[in-house]
Amino acid sequence: MMLPPWLTPSHFIMLGLQFGFAIAHSGGAALRPWAEKYIGPRVYRIIFALVSLPLAVTLIIYFFNHRYDGLQLWQVQSIPWIKPLVWVLSAISFLFLYPATFNLLEIAAIQKPQVHLYETGIIRITRHPQMVGQIIWCIAHTLWLGTTFTLVTSLGLILHHAFGVWHGDRRLGWRYGEAFMAVKQRTSIIPFAAILDGRQSLRWQEFLRPAYIGVAIFVLLLWWSHPLLLVATSKVQW
Repeated sequence: MMLPPWLTPSHFIMLGLQFGFAIAHSGGAALRPWAEKYIGPRVYRIIFALVSLPLAVTLIIYFFNHRYDGLQLWQVQSIPWIKPLVWVLSAISFLFLYPATFNLLEIAAIQKPQVHLYETGIIRITRHPQMVGQIIWCIAHTLWLGTTFTLVTSLGLILHHAFGVWHGDRRLGWRYGEAFMAVKQRTSIIPFAAILDGRQSLRWQEFLRPAYIGVAIFVLLLWWSHPLLLVATSKVQW
């Protein structure tokens, strides 16, 4: 069976890269209790980062270099309000993606990494903010680029995060038991669902965290450096 000419190998390579990252990332998370028992939380975190970060960087570079591969499904970049919309959606996506980590010192293994059972701040909006942020990012970039390669990339990312929702809840259930089930009852996966049905309420003071200032600075730096990133990644012949 002949594949259509627009279905370039890069579509399948991207899916393969995503599958490899998903195995490393979710597999590493599943192994965390065992690994921390034998090598300690800090060593585990360092090994996890050394495996995950190069794979993530590879994905980003490959996406930048092949974002216009395949069939152009739509072209809306000339519409004046589309670019501001994409930037606003991207900024919102980072508000969900990065404060979800809460403690950067633990991520960097400066402090002892721990598994936390949060129910404050953005968790009141959604129990899985990284999944929500990734979906918003995918919507924004798929809208802007409009190619089959970007659509395939976005679908792969969303599927990975959907699995992460199930996997993350399962791991927290194993670790915290009834305490997690209580949190699960008071929170929702769908943004604002628990607030709208009265199970949860927003407390705006909980959003006054240094992490959000860091995200705002990150978004501004990304806006400034985005053209430089495109130039830099284009020099990598992948």
